Amino acid sequence: MSYQFPSGFQWGVATSAYQIEGAAKEDGRKPSVWDKFSATRGRVLRGDTGAIACDHYHRYREDIQLMAELGVQAYRFSISWCRIVPDGRGAVNEAGVDFYQRLIDCLLEYGITPYATLFHWDSPQALEDRYGSWRSREIAQDFADYVSAIVTRLGDRVRHWMTINEIVCFTHMSYAVGRTPQHAPGTKVRTQKEVWQTSHHALLAHGLGCQAIRASSPQPCSVALVDNFGVTIPLTDTPDDIEAAKKAFAIHHMSNGGIIYPALTGSYSPALLEQLGKDAPNVQDGDLEIIHQPLDFLGLNIYTGNYVRAANNAQGYESVNFPKGYPALHMPWLQVVPDSLYWGIRHVSETLNCPELPIFITENGCAAQDSVNATGEVMDLDRIFYLREYLQTVHRAATEGYPIMGYFAWSFLDNFEWSWGYDRRFGITYVDYRTQKRIPKASYHWYAECVRQNRIV
Repeated sequence: MSYQFPSGFQWGVATSAYQIEGAAKEDGRKPSVWDKFSATRGRVLRGDTGAIACDHYHRYREDIQLMAELGVQAYRFSISWCRIVPDGRGAVNEAGVDFYQRLIDCLLEYGITPYATLFHWDSPQALEDRYGSWRSREIAQDFADYVSAIVTRLGDRVRHWMTINEIVCFTHMSYAVGRTPQHAPGTKVRTQKEVWQTSHHALLAHGLGCQAIRASSPQPCSVALVDNFGVTIPLTDTPDDIEAAKKAFAIHHMSNGGIIYPALTGSYSPALLEQLGKDAPNVQDGDLEIIHQPLDFLGLNIYTGNYVRAANNAQGYESVNFPKGYPALHMPWLQVVPDSLYWGIRHVSETLNCPELPIFITENGCAAQDSVNATGEVMDLDRIFYLREYLQTVHRAATEGYPIMGYFAWSFLDNFEWSWGYDRRFGITYVDYRTQKRIPKASYHWYAECVRQNRIV
C-alpha cells in the first residue's frame, strides 16, 4: 500500500509557549502558575523550570528556518496569556504582543500557516492569587477578555484559532482531593465536586473564548477546541466489541462525558452525571448554551488508548489490561496503541454524532531515550516506528471517508515536559539544553520525506 494522503492534507508540527519560550521575566511578562509550581521544591523532577527552556523567545527565527527546511505547511504554537495580559486582567502588554507579531510574520515569510492556541496550561499566577484560577467562574470572562485583546491585534494574519488545550490536564490533574496534584497550580480541594467545577469553568472559558474570537477577528477565521479525550478501542473489529467501545467512551474515561460531551453535544453525558451524583458540577442557566459553540474543526491530541471488549455485565463492556511486556515508550502511560488515532477520529463522527466536523490530529508523538552518537546524529528509530504505525491509522480514517484534515507532530523541539522537567524528550529536533544547539533527529528527516511526498514513507 502506498499510504498516499488526499491532496490538501496539512502536515505540521506543534509546540507550546511555556515548554519552549523561556524569557520568563522579559518584556513585561509576569509569572504563570507553572513558574511558581516548577520553582517549588519537589514539584518538578530535578527542580527543572521553564525559565529558559529552549530559549525560543530569542531563537524563533532559527527554529522557523528549521521548520521551513522540514517542509511543513503549518505550525501550531500557543500564546502566553502572561505575556499579553500579565496580571490576567486589565492592561495589555504590547511588548508581549510584539513577540507574537514577529513570530507570525516570520512564519508567513516562509509560507508556513500559523495555528494559534490561546491557552496551553500557563494561566497567570495573578489570577491564582486573586481568586484561585479555575476554581472561580470569574476566570471565564477574564479569559475571554484576553482572547479579545490578542485576536484584535493578531487576527489580520492568523486565521486559525484554538481556544484551549486539554482541559482535563489543567483541571483534573491540577486540583485533587487528599493529595498534591502533579500539575500547576497543584491545589488540594475538599471534594470531587470542586474538581469538576474547575473543568466546568474551563468549558465556560472555551465558549466565551469562541464568541470573543468571532467578535474580534478582522477577517473570516476558523475556531476550534483541542481535547485529549481517552480513546476506547474495540479489542476486535466486531459489532459487539465496537458497540462496547462506544458505550465505554463516556464513562470509562470519566472526563470524556464531562468535557468533550458538553462541548460537542451541549450536555453532560447522562451516564456520567448518574455516576457523579452529588459530585456533579453546578451548572447555571445558560451555561450549556455558552459551552456548546459551533466549531469549525476539532483538534485531537492522542498518544495512546485503552482496549475494551463486550461483556455480560451492567455496563456492557470491560477493559482489557495491558500485559507485562506490552510495547511502550519513555513515559509510564505511553503504551504503543496505533489504532487510538483511528478510533479517536471515528468516535467524533459516530459516538459523538458529529460526522461533518473536520478533525486535525493536533498532537501525536512519543518520548524516546534519545542521545547524540559519535557522528553527531540522533538515530531515534523507535520514534520513526511509532510515528509510522500511528500515521497508518490516520490514513485508514482518511480512506474510509472520515473528515481528517491534517496532522501535527508533537513536538518540533525537545522541551520542558511539565512535571518531568527536561528528562523526557518528545522532539523530532534534539535540543542540547546547555548550548541550545538544535540537531534534527532521524525522525525529522523521515517526517520531512512524508511531508514532501504527502504519504507515509
